[in-house]
Amino acid sequence: MELKKTEKQEHSVVALTIDITAAEFEAAKDKAFKKAGKNITVPGFRKGKAPRKMIEKLYGEGVFFEEAFNIVYPEAMDMAVKESGIQPVGRADVDLGDPSEEGGLTIVAKVPVEPEVELGEYKGVEAEKETVKVLAADVKAELNRLAQRGARTQTVERKAKKNDTVDLDFEGFVDGVAFEGGKAEHHELTLGSGSFIPGFEDQLIGCKAGEEKDVVVTFPAEYHAAELAGKEAVFKCKIHKVEETILPEIDDEFAKDVSETCETLDDLKKEITDRLKKERQQAADHAFEEKVLDGVLANMKADIPEAMIESQLDSIVQDFSYRVQMQGMGMEQYLQMTGSDMQSFRGMFRDQAERQVKTRLALQKVAELENIAVSDKEIEDEYAKMAEQYGMEIDKIKSAVNAEALSADLKISNALEFLKKSAKVKKPAAKKDEAAE
Repeated sequence: MELKKTEKQEHSVVALTIDITAAEFEAAKDKAFKKAGKNITVPGFRKGKAPRKMIEKLYGEGVFFEEAFNIVYPEAMDMAVKESGIQPVGRADVDLGDPSEEGGLTIVAKVPVEPEVELGEYKGVEAEKETVKVLAADVKAELNRLAQRGARTQTVERKAKKNDTVDLDFEGFVDGVAFEGGKAEHHELTLGSGSFIPGFEDQLIGCKAGEEKDVVVTFPAEYHAAELAGKEAVFKCKIHKVEETILPEIDDEFAKDVSETCETLDDLKKEITDRLKKERQQAADHAFEEKVLDGVLANMKADIPEAMIESQLDSIVQDFSYRVQMQGMGMEQYLQMTGSDMQSFRGMFRDQAERQVKTRLALQKVAELENIAVSDKEIEDEYAKMAEQYGMEIDKIKSAVNAEALSADLKISNALEFLKKSAKVKKPAAKKDEAAE
């Protein structure tokens, strides 16, 4: 077998023309006969005992062609890939052409490869970065949220106020006729939550347990049920119970209850401040990183083969499927529940997959242009970090994670850090409300 021609085509595809000699293909057909011939029945012969020529005469000379091709193709492709020096990124589209009269075979394999990447200007990209602040009001809001989690309810005999929860029956009527979906019994509704039609909850303020009241409201013009949109409705309501929400005192005891490490309210405030600052810094760093990448990708040129995007989509779907399984649900069941199919589901993530492919290609090119390397210490440190993260022995991590692949990932990370350090940081433009102040 011989690689006769290597030809670059559009969309980062390389066509490899491979010649298989008559002797090589004949040997492959003989192997195919020995493998498949034992299952072929020929009149006058016991099953599997008919000679190859007799089988070919009866079923046609091409009876072993497909199996012979499957035997010879992997070796032929390995040879052609090595000799051409290409890096395949997906399965080849194979054209067999016509077998030669001498009995040989010509294979034309169109192989998607990593594209040639031109970055343009990638150093000194301008990108906005938020300055992280945690205000006293932010800490107070978080304390209130924690207090709401520890709140309890208590039945009261007084009139209902905003933020109370009422237990009620209701039935809705339009033009005196009850409508579907407008009836419920012992429904718990927090007044002021905004979960009902505008005006409904306000009219229940002032009601007491045992009282009945007609609540008159108008459905919004854009209401999801077209037959009710814009129409006036009367809801006949009966209040069974009124409950008030009792929040815990936000003091040192509260701090001990909601935190395992805090002894005082001041300790809790500091803990909240530190946590919010860390979360917001991570969010700001990520947003800055994405803006830097936006600038780099905007200047990048690469004819990316479809196979690379499809492969990344496979990875995204596989990861999503794994997370769904962790919740006790199969991917097929998830698609049924969401009324989707796999093609539509993959379509939802296509832009994400394309950006991920572009990002990796760009960072690989940066690493190449800047001679970015990964030291043995960095690899060892990463193995140690992974071992700690997964609670596994480091030797088991090393056997599971290939050092070459890990080095490639670390090189990508180092390239990204290089881009961020070289970027020109801009302050975000003042928001309208801030400018008004």
